[in-house]
Amino acid sequence: MAPPASPAPQDAIRRELHFFTLYRVFEAALLCLAVFSPAGELLSQPRYPLLAACIALGYLLGACLLFAARRHGRIAPQVLAGIGADILVSTLAIHAMPGMASGIAMMLLFNVGATALLLPLRTGLAMAGAASLALLIQHVGTVLTGDEAARPTAEVLMFSISYLAIATLISLVGKQMRASQALAEHRSSQVANLAEVNELIIRRMRTGVLLVDGDGEIRLANEAAMLQLGDAGEGRRLLATAAPALDARLRRWERDGQHDPTPLQLAADLPEVLPRFARLLAESDQALVFLDDAELASRRAETLTLATLGRFSASLAHEIRNPLAAISYATQLLEESRDIPEADRRLLEIIYQQTRRMNGIVENVLGLARRERAQPEHVDLCEFARQFVAEYRNSHPLEQDVLDVRTEAGPVPCLVDRRQLQQIVTVLVHNALVYGRMPGEPAHVALYVHRDSKGAPLLDVVDHGPGIPDAVAGQLFRPFFTTSGHGTGLGLYIAREMCSANQADLAYVALPAGGACFRVRLAGARAIETA
Repeated sequence: MAPPASPAPQDAIRRELHFFTLYRVFEAALLCLAVFSPAGELLSQPRYPLLAACIALGYLLGACLLFAARRHGRIAPQVLAGIGADILVSTLAIHAMPGMASGIAMMLLFNVGATALLLPLRTGLAMAGAASLALLIQHVGTVLTGDEAARPTAEVLMFSISYLAIATLISLVGKQMRASQALAEHRSSQVANLAEVNELIIRRMRTGVLLVDGDGEIRLANEAAMLQLGDAGEGRRLLATAAPALDARLRRWERDGQHDPTPLQLAADLPEVLPRFARLLAESDQALVFLDDAELASRRAETLTLATLGRFSASLAHEIRNPLAAISYATQLLEESRDIPEADRRLLEIIYQQTRRMNGIVENVLGLARRERAQPEHVDLCEFARQFVAEYRNSHPLEQDVLDVRTEAGPVPCLVDRRQLQQIVTVLVHNALVYGRMPGEPAHVALYVHRDSKGAPLLDVVDHGPGIPDAVAGQLFRPFFTTSGHGTGLGLYIAREMCSANQADLAYVALPAGGACFRVRLAGARAIETA
């Protein structure tokens, strides 16, 4: 929507006033030329030479003073003083030089129009009326004195009407011009702001953007692209020098129009990128190169995959659970039968174990799909850890395995959803008991409750097993990543998602003495609950 019309900027009015006062100096110079030079005798002889000389010199002096003062003071008083002097001088000049009356009246027409352009409509019409009235008074005086050089009354009336008409027309045109100028400046400001915003967006984009001309020189590059190019992007940047492989792929795209979807590593110490190309303009030889971080693209693909899997698993949950429940129930009934040979009972046990495993997979996938909202409450982490170990020992026979708990002397309050924390610790303890054992030895797992240097409550699940290799540690929390043929690769991922929902953090901590430690950093009891 266009903004309301606003007054013309002061610098624009000053510029118009500059030309108006300069024109007045030119008018005064012409009047002096007509009075004092021999060329003036060819036009008309002044009736009152002394009066004409005084008017010409006085008008020239006044015009020069107004021209010199155009940059100082308020504009309206200067314009009013100037048009007042124009009307007075024109009236006296017509009286002193009746032979040049028509030319002087014509020159005054421009002054009236310029006044209407610089002043409001009412003021402009008032000055046009004053000029018309002065012209009529001078004409009536000439007629009453019986001057033979008196002009026709029709000519005087036509000039008077012309003054009013030109003032009205110029004032309306000037108003439209000022409104158009204000709108143009507003649009220009909007365009400039949008350009700055676009530049900021492009500069802050995580996707690298390069503008490459036909000669292979990088004309523009945002911050992400400079980081992806590394040191080779400094100075005068030729794409063939900064990234030869990217330049070769760009030339291949320009030649064949085919995109290569394989990731590209621009340097040994830089992450892989997925380049995309586009023409800047249809007929331009400049090309836009977009460099997407391959890891981010992979994460987005994983997110989409998980979202799709969540919706799909929710629709199939009941269809899978019902047959599993039937198989499990039938297996239990068969185990109670006395007609089953002992050799077949092992097969029934395998069926029962596999149905339980399949049910666990379904539960994990459903937990991933539900993404239930956390309901934080104040929990004493020490009391929770002791209670968890006691319940786990009762519900999960450990046989020779050991599960301990070590806490601080006093309470360690935290803010967390107790039910979700129970699920998180269950996953961590189960993994530690399964994978955190030395070959042929029982597992030894401990829960440690303590605080970090900033007072944040920590819950560590520590085992004394072989530890986790560095290559595997970087992928522990990726969905579907597992080193076991019996796992789903979703346990740690779901545990971390639950931690995030509780403003907590789950991380793997390498132990120098061997073993593995999974640390849950929880929100303190004074933390602010957020949705």
